[in-house]
Amino acid sequence: MSASIVATAPGKVVLSGEYAVLDGAPAICMAINRRARATISHHGDSTSHVESMGYARERGEFESTDNGIRWHMGQESFTVIDTVWRAANVGKGIGRDIHLNTTSFIDSTTYQKIGVGSSAAITVALTAAVKGCADVATIGMLAHQAHKELQGGVGSGVDVASSLYGGLIEYRVEGATVKALPWPTGLSYRLIWTGTPASTQDKLMQLNAGVSKPSRVRLVGASEVMAGHWQSGDPVRVLDGYRDYCEQLREFSSDHKLGIFDVGHNELWREAKGRNLTYKPCGAGGGDIGIVLGLDDAELDAFGRVLTTNFKMLDCELSPTGVRIEA
Repeated sequence: MSASIVATAPGKVVLSGEYAVLDGAPAICMAINRRARATISHHGDSTSHVESMGYARERGEFESTDNGIRWHMGQESFTVIDTVWRAANVGKGIGRDIHLNTTSFIDSTTYQKIGVGSSAAITVALTAAVKGCADVATIGMLAHQAHKELQGGVGSGVDVASSLYGGLIEYRVEGATVKALPWPTGLSYRLIWTGTPASTQDKLMQLNAGVSKPSRVRLVGASEVMAGHWQSGDPVRVLDGYRDYCEQLREFSSDHKLGIFDVGHNELWREAKGRNLTYKPCGAGGGDIGIVLGLDDAELDAFGRVLTTNFKMLDCELSPTGVRIEA
């Protein structure tokens, strides 16, 4: 058996530009220190074996042929392997032992995904492991291609970009362009899990199936302004900017019946507003996670203590690094 290749990639939290990024606006996104891990080693047998922790609770077996993968078992649970193999043009070859680990993206109590980009992170990590490198120029477009197929063709790619680059980024769909940003000095945050998973794919399909309202255009403008606040590096500008941004996001959600502030987000937004803090849902909303921001760590911790049992403060930090080869 050959030496193993281990690749990891971080999850993400979208801070502004959700939905509007699909219409050309910039999205601001931070990578977090919850990492997906893909390990690959080669062996003499022609059959590849898949095991996973977190991503799926099954095992898989397949053979790589010149016409794609021929599955013996586990195809429904490991579609990420199909999409990465096609994107990376993996042809016929010797078998592989493949281990996928996304346990850090799972709530330890409910065993549900917490909504911080596990599918993008494992796609990026697996692509890096297959290619044996973490060079974004080499694997970036392959990972974007694989994940877009995995998501049924919907989505902006911001989560893939965050897993590739790490840190705080500004992302635009056109050209999948990425600009690294410094985290504003003095700006603190806490991430909160609502206890209810949400499907970004379902909400995007709902948006695309409906009639577009003027608030969709206004959200694009609000996202451009919010990106400017993040670019400034001024924490006060960022916090003040979210007041207008969240109002636009709420109007957009109401007009398009997306429920972005449902499942506890509205409750948390009101509580934060009363404490002179800033709260918003992250990403598609309607569950998953939100972020509360402020200038005083003690105030943020006090906010965490008033959370009901439905909510949980997550132990997450900004990850300065994106995809990398660990071994």
